[in-house]
Amino acid sequence: MTYCVGLKLDKGILFMSDTRTNAGVDNISVFRKMVTWEKPGERVITVMTAGNLATTQAVISLLDEHGKAPEDRAVSVLEEPSMFRIARLVGETLRDVIRKQAGNDQSPNTFNATMIVGGQVAGAEPRLFLIYPEGNFIEASQDTPFFQIGETKYGRPILVRAYDRGMSFEEAAKLLLVSFDSTIKANLGVDLPIDYMAYEKDSFKIGEQGRIDTDDPYFGNVSVKWGEALRLAFSSLPDFKFKS
Repeated sequence: MTYCVGLKLDKGILFMSDTRTNAGVDNISVFRKMVTWEKPGERVITVMTAGNLATTQAVISLLDEHGKAPEDRAVSVLEEPSMFRIARLVGETLRDVIRKQAGNDQSPNTFNATMIVGGQVAGAEPRLFLIYPEGNFIEASQDTPFFQIGETKYGRPILVRAYDRGMSFEEAAKLLLVSFDSTIKANLGVDLPIDYMAYEKDSFKIGEQGRIDTDDPYFGNVSVKWGEALRLAFSSLPDFKFKS
């Protein structure tokens, strides 16, 4: 399983993803699920992936290779003129890879994957998209300012309640880490390390990025303090009274 979040802010976009993949409780591995392309001064594009690992790795490899060979006429994410066109390219690549992987398989859903694509191309605002296995996509908006993929339900309530588009990157990172902690507590398929990258609007360069490992003291402190805060908030609620 996977958990990835793209959060759109006034300051830019914050990306965060876990790294766990598993094919059963005895076959657990760590794979990076976030990749970023950069053309300094002109564009930054980040993709996060969830789903079949062979599918997502094939899509990323194809996107990375587009336009590198002289005979390759495919346009790369570093050449498409807009984030909309980049989202369409990622969607088409994902759809084609799934169809090819599935072939005559009777269960094509086995090869499904979803992706979050975000970034900025010079001359336009930062944009964030959610890409579906069919290749179609939707864009983040005022009403839907963040996207989640993978195991989404456990970490969503804190995002819905506490998100503010005026947050600093530091505040938003804290919010996402609480969301990840809730997901990790509830699902063994999601775990540390966690990768993150903060893209600042109009910077056109990769921002603060890093990995939070299993022994990270800040994450451990957030996890403990959040648990204590929840217990305190629960105890402060009025008691329920049965009618009988």
